[in-house]
Amino acid sequence: MERPLLIVDDDAGLQRQLRWTLSPIRTIVAGDATEALSAVRRHAPPVVTLDLGLPPQPDTPKEGLSLLGEILSIAPRTKVIVVTGNDGRENAVRAIGLGAYDFCPKPVDPDLLRIIVDRAFRTHALEEENRRLRRQQEAPVLDRIVTAAPSMLEVCRRIERAADADIGVLLLGESGTGKELLARALHRLSPRAERPFVALNCGAIPEGLLESELFGHERGAFTGAVKQTIGRIETANGGTLFLDEVGDLPRPLQVKLLRFLQERVVERIGGRRPIPVDVRVVAATNQNLHDQMLRGDFREDLFYRLAELVVDIPSLRERPGDPVLLAHRFLAGITRERRSQVRGFSAEALAAIEGHPWPGNVRELENRVKRAVLLAGEPLVTAEDLGLKRPDAATAAPPLPLRDVRERAELDALRRALLLGDGNISQAARLLQVSRQTLYCLMRQHGLRDAADPEAPDAEQEEALDGA
Repeated sequence: MERPLLIVDDDAGLQRQLRWTLSPIRTIVAGDATEALSAVRRHAPPVVTLDLGLPPQPDTPKEGLSLLGEILSIAPRTKVIVVTGNDGRENAVRAIGLGAYDFCPKPVDPDLLRIIVDRAFRTHALEEENRRLRRQQEAPVLDRIVTAAPSMLEVCRRIERAADADIGVLLLGESGTGKELLARALHRLSPRAERPFVALNCGAIPEGLLESELFGHERGAFTGAVKQTIGRIETANGGTLFLDEVGDLPRPLQVKLLRFLQERVVERIGGRRPIPVDVRVVAATNQNLHDQMLRGDFREDLFYRLAELVVDIPSLRERPGDPVLLAHRFLAGITRERRSQVRGFSAEALAAIEGHPWPGNVRELENRVKRAVLLAGEPLVTAEDLGLKRPDAATAAPPLPLRDVRERAELDALRRALLLGDGNISQAARLLQVSRQTLYCLMRQHGLRDAADPEAPDAEQEEALDGA
């Protein structure tokens, strides 16, 4: 939803004139300082036109100048255009000194005002784009995602590609795999980065309170509602709402959330006025929503509203090499924070980390490393410090000499090429981009010659064939 222009003026006639002049720009109006501040907080308008003569002292600029300072303290990047009388040039200069973007004299010249407003919108948009590009260049937002696993690197690439597309994203993965971390990265990469990121765990709040947390309530809406409360959806206006454990959302609230996603308006409990809200929804769950839909526990239409893009996050046991990589990162951060003398992990500790299935994923790994730093009596963390079984010699991971790794990869490539070439030596050689002579030599080396071609020539015969 396009962010609107705010017109602050106590004259209803001038409000109508300005709205007509600035059409088709979407506008909202406020007649005093209280309404104006409420509109700034709710709508985050990029541009504001401000009449300095406001109640309760419309004959002086005092109220308008005070309101200007409050608007800029709430939203310092907002472009405020001061509208002032012909004899108010001195006040306009004061307003510019306080941070106003520009001023327009009364009586208002429609063409002049439209030029100033259009320029203010363009300036605001350019500044936001520059800030977004600078953030991307200066600090990678996925810097807290530590991984070398191809599956997790692909997840990070999908998050980066999806950031600019204003669509709903559903993050699927086991508990502790970093769903909220990825949701925050998605927000920081998006054009909404300057607006709020609001997180709500749908499974951690009792069902009776969850509706109020999401949608808010009016004073007196129910017993104990002693004041008006803004819900999480409204709080996230202009930014991103992260619904964690969305699979735990009760069925009645699923209907109300679906209506919000369709209409982009909310109604507080006890309220009757629909409130437009512009928010991007990112949801996450560790449950199988397809199974829940088959059982009737989760609405299919809500699933497809939330899952415009689905990102499957691999578990830690599906990310070979990452447990040790993450353990070193956690250890470095914890020892620095606690000024510990622990220097690293013993060989058996690293083997235990690599061999553990990590049912709690990254969260479990971080907690075990924290505990190990506290318990470690030596400079090196042991498997016992981590609370992991010491790997037996028979079950410990064998060493990986580079020669063995190369031979294993070479054998796999040979088998794949022969399979794709249906046993045809010439075709397999072309796939591997080697000569037939080289392929025959590699096949003999790995014991594949007889299986592939019992009549294959030896090296001297091959040279003669190639020469012919």
